[in-house]
Amino acid sequence: MTTSLDDAMTTLRPWIGRVRVIEDDIALPMVRRVASMLDRDPDSFKAGMELPAHWFSMFFVDIARQSELREDGHAKGGVVLPPIPMPRRMGAGRRLKLMGGLRIGQPALRKSEVVDIVPKSGRSGNIFVLTLRNTIEQDGRVLAVDEFDAIYREATPPGQKTTATVPASAPSDHAWQDTVLLSETLVFRYSAITWNAHRIHYDADYARGVEGYEHTVHNGGLTMQLMIDAALKRAPTPLRGLTARLTYPLWVGDPLTIRGAEVRDGRMKVWAADKAGHLCGEMDLEFA
Repeated sequence: MTTSLDDAMTTLRPWIGRVRVIEDDIALPMVRRVASMLDRDPDSFKAGMELPAHWFSMFFVDIARQSELREDGHAKGGVVLPPIPMPRRMGAGRRLKLMGGLRIGQPALRKSEVVDIVPKSGRSGNIFVLTLRNTIEQDGRVLAVDEFDAIYREATPPGQKTTATVPASAPSDHAWQDTVLLSETLVFRYSAITWNAHRIHYDADYARGVEGYEHTVHNGGLTMQLMIDAALKRAPTPLRGLTARLTYPLWVGDPLTIRGAEVRDGRMKVWAADKAGHLCGEMDLEFA
């Protein structure tokens, strides 16, 4: 570990174990916006109904004042997340357990705990891995425990392309597949619902010129949402948990192909491919 990483950990280590609580009333108008974004009939959702269990991730959004945002659209370090001294943040892995779905119009809360902050040095430079655990509760009952990892990277030097993982080919031994267009309107509406102002998702000049991407970057949370929705079309019983990993970036405006295997012993493997056939994400789902 370099001296700079050691110095940063002096500031970051006290954040480990901190818990923030965010309340939400799971309002019917917001539920209907979510349904519309996912191309479901908004009028079919009524007060008191139980939502699909994995929809909790589109509520309990972190709220920062406009003056608290960085250039990239994220909140400044220390406002809602630890002040990790690296500007580029991307989602990586996720481990989820589900016990039930939120009910529309009833108060609920999310407890967010900083589980760990790990500095690493490697071929692509220095990074930090932040692990968060979100616990969703409603009416005194735990409905979900969602643990995920975010990777923080150093800034891309001006004029250079971002360092990307070497792509692997997506498996072709699938039993089913769906294709979804990652349209600008879909990504915009998801970002609006989740209050995500990260500029790599909508500002092409920023994404290319500052962070070194080819184009605007598709939102990883939406990728996982679409993968789960595709799997649930073929699921025999309710979803109870999953592990997921994002492996390669997807670009706004491109098609996403979601493929999966048959359910075996209550489990299903699902993966996502871009238009070139690169593996972009993989997921193992467990059903009740």
